[in-house]
Amino acid sequence: MQSRRTRILIAVLVVAALTFVILDLRGGEGPGSGFRSAGANALGALERVAATVFSPITGANSWWSSLRDQSDQIQSLSAENEKLRSELDTLTNDKARADALDGLLRVSSVGGYRFVPAEVIAVGPAQDFAWTVTIDAGRNDGIEQDMSVINGQGLVGRVLKVTASTATVVLIVDSSSAVGARVAGSEEIGIVSGTGNQDELDFQLLDPSADVRAGDALVTFGSKNGRPFAPGLPIGEVTEVKGAAGQLTRTAVVKPYVDVSTLSVVGVVTRPPREDPRDSVLPKNAQIQTNPSPAPLGGADAQPSTAPDQEKAATKSGAKDQATPTPSAPEKETAATPAPDSGTG
Repeated sequence: MQSRRTRILIAVLVVAALTFVILDLRGGEGPGSGFRSAGANALGALERVAATVFSPITGANSWWSSLRDQSDQIQSLSAENEKLRSELDTLTNDKARADALDGLLRVSSVGGYRFVPAEVIAVGPAQDFAWTVTIDAGRNDGIEQDMSVINGQGLVGRVLKVTASTATVVLIVDSSSAVGARVAGSEEIGIVSGTGNQDELDFQLLDPSADVRAGDALVTFGSKNGRPFAPGLPIGEVTEVKGAAGQLTRTAVVKPYVDVSTLSVVGVVTRPPREDPRDSVLPKNAQIQTNPSPAPLGGADAQPSTAPDQEKAATKSGAKDQATPTPSAPEKETAATPAPDSGTG
């Protein structure tokens, strides 16, 4: 009996539940609509309370996830930025090396120098010299002692000593360095000495009355067989002349073309040019004297160079009586008029 009653009760409950569900789906106002509304309101209030209470916890989880994503993104962008910076530095270094090699090729092609390219790998004093660098080329590359070292701007120094794979170079700014130099565009020569200052050289003129002024360019005078210094290599520009013309000693301050503090790629001259390139290797903006043989100061010294010109002009014009007779005049006249012709006349 009880089981039958139980089954009937269950059936009634099922039918009632189905009825409520059908009425709810149809949107009708059934007997359970009030309960449903009350339940919905209660559940909504509970949801709002729960959201208020637990929102910091759920927000913290979301904030942590967002922070972790941002941290990963920052690390990724930082790594990419570092890679781009490294590539930019590499490109900059490659461009600098290419420019240095182009400068060496220009010097070689214009001046006729044969050189071995090398790179500066160390800087530091050696033996009794304060300004020296080490390059990555040595005896195996054909480098020998007392060879000129250059770059695209001009003279760097000379080779001091050589090993199988490296060489030590004394820079021209070293206080023990001395180079025979010539003023571009003239025949005035002197000695350029290092001062130990990377931006300054001393130029002592052999002729105290020489016409040298600020802005003049200096080139190497050259050594026998091109060692230690090949001819025609740019040295620097005169910035100041100390002493008046005619003094016993007269010097000039020279700013070197080569910046020894930024040396990278250099060239070791293994064979000098067959002919002196003179001033052809100088930078385009270098000042070259237009008068290759400037007249010395003083009227007495100027007479030997002007008298022959005046005498030649007088001879050509037929006014020999206007020229001042000199002991050499008959000899020049005899040389100008061959003896057999005068005898025949």
